[in-house]
Amino acid sequence: MAKLSVNINKVATLRNSRGGDNPNLLQVALDCEQFGAEGITVHPRPDERHIRYADVADLKQHISTELNIEGYPTEQFIELVLAQEPAQVTLVPDAPNALTSDQGWDTKKHVSYLREIIQEFKSANIRTSVFVDPSIEMVEYAAKTGVDRIELYTHAYANKYSQDKAMAVHPFKAAARRASELGLGVNAGHDLDVRNLKYFSQEIPELDEVSIGHALICDALYLGLANTIQLYLRQLDH
Repeated sequence: MAKLSVNINKVATLRNSRGGDNPNLLQVALDCEQFGAEGITVHPRPDERHIRYADVADLKQHISTELNIEGYPTEQFIELVLAQEPAQVTLVPDAPNALTSDQGWDTKKHVSYLREIIQEFKSANIRTSVFVDPSIEMVEYAAKTGVDRIELYTHAYANKYSQDKAMAVHPFKAAARRASELGLGVNAGHDLDVRNLKYFSQEIPELDEVSIGHALICDALYLGLANTIQLYLRQLDH
């Protein structure tokens, strides 16, 4: 059964919109754990428009499940990760002003660059993951970086799911299978939701972890956070 890591960026966005501490980000993270989440994901960006760098230290100190820090490896980001030593760091090729993640790494082009950064994190005993599109070539070059896992960028799957779910999941199945053959773990995230998650996890037995934020927080507005986390966990339990 793949683990569910809850991305709490949207909670931080709501908090920051009023300049106070409501909702309290740490309390939400602790509640997510209590309700069954097996990890907490954050994606601090340079402008701190949602997750603040200080939030990461607070979370690391208090949560009991795995902390996954996502982001583009700027010098500031690398320093943050090495200082906090999360369970996992996920490298994402976001531009500083990106609204959200919109592509995977070109691991062939950036293989040397990624290898150097990944080695630094692995020397600190931090599990490493890179965000990739479902391409066999990108998976194979990811393996050359020395990374521990890939995270499959699932926007294309979610976008095509309602039209032809078998076709939508096919390249992800192939990429996950190749990753497993190369000794890599497989994570996934972006636009996964309660409609498409169960099929995705059933079709990809190699799946180790999903990171879900936007859809889960939206569902929680109607269903409540505890019910929503349990609902998502049931999609992964097959």
